[in-house]
Amino acid sequence: MAAPDQRVAVYPGSFDPVTVGHLDIVERGAALFDRIIIAVAPDSSNPDKRPLFTTEERMGLLRGACAHLPNVSIEPLQGLLVDFTAARGARVIIKGLRAVSDFEYELAMALMNRRLRPEVDTLYLMASAEHSFISSSLVREVARLGGSLAGLVPPLVAQAMASRREGEPVLRGSGTV
Repeated sequence: MAAPDQRVAVYPGSFDPVTVGHLDIVERGAALFDRIIIAVAPDSSNPDKRPLFTTEERMGLLRGACAHLPNVSIEPLQGLLVDFTAARGARVIIKGLRAVSDFEYELAMALMNRRLRPEVDTLYLMASAEHSFISSSLVREVARLGGSLAGLVPPLVAQAMASRREGEPVLRGSGTV
C-alpha cells in the first residue's frame, strides 16, 4: 500500500517481450510519479496467445531492464486491473499508445475500468516517434526469422530471446538473466 502522499501508478501489460518502447513509457512514467508498479499479466491472460516467456521470466527481464529506476517495482497481475491498482494505493493506470487503433481498444477498457472503480484514472502516454512502430508481436516475428533485435529490445532481452531459440534456459540461478 502506498503512503498517503505518494503518487503511485500501475503500468500493466504482457511484456512478451519487453521492448524499448515499453521502457520509454516506464521511464517517462517514473519521472511523473513517485512510484510505478509494472503489473505483468499472467501466462493465461489471453488464451489466443502462446507466450514466448513465462510470467516469472518476463518479470525477471523487466527487473533487469528497469534496474536503473529505483522507483519502479514489478509484480504479477492478479484479478481485475482496477482492483489490483486500488489495492496498491494507486489511482492511475498508465497506458502507452502507438496509433489511433490502440486508442479505440484502450478507450473501451478505460471506460469499463472507470465504471468499476471511478477513483482510478487512465493516463495515456504517446509512444515516442522512434518507438511508435515497435510491438512485442513484431519483435517476436523479427526474432523468429533471424533478424537483428538491436534497438528494438534491451540487450538482456535480445540475449534471452537468443537463448530461447537455442533451447537454453532464460533465467539462471538467482532469477536474473
